[in-house]
Amino acid sequence: MVIKITYFVHGTTIDNEKNISSGWSDSLLSDLGINQSKQLPSQIGNKKFDVVYCSDLKRAVDSAEISFKDKFLIKQDKRLRECNYGDFNGKSSDIVEPLQKKHIYKKFPNGESYENVKARINDFLTSLKKNYDRKNVAIVAHKASQLALDVMSKSLQKTAPFKVR
Repeated sequence: MVIKITYFVHGTTIDNEKNISSGWSDSLLSDLGINQSKQLPSQIGNKKFDVVYCSDLKRAVDSAEISFKDKFLIKQDKRLRECNYGDFNGKSSDIVEPLQKKHIYKKFPNGESYENVKARINDFLTSLKKNYDRKNVAIVAHKASQLALDVMSKSLQKTAPFKVR
């Protein structure tokens, strides 16, 4: 069993441009992010996907729809969300980023840990295994879920039924 996964981080947001860590708060794509999403199809060429999954947060949904709406089936899945920074959602990245290493195993106040993100991604991958054997899957989501997927695919490299590009 092998699933080919191609991962895309959503386009640049207004929060990104203001140095804000959105977390679970919704931020709109900036003009740059909209243009990045419009350019993505030309960057992937003739690559075909059986399905495109995206986080249910607006920035990921908008990126997926701008890039793939007329070409591939798009499904939203909340398990692909960014890390929930809890009380720090929507705060300056200068505050949030130094706290990230402390919250690998410990939850952000009123939020989650990066281990929680990893568990969500693991649950998502388990459902992919059931439904997309030998299929090409695109994911449009966030940095934390990408990191979790990278960590999991590297630690399970010899036995994992996934090929991540």
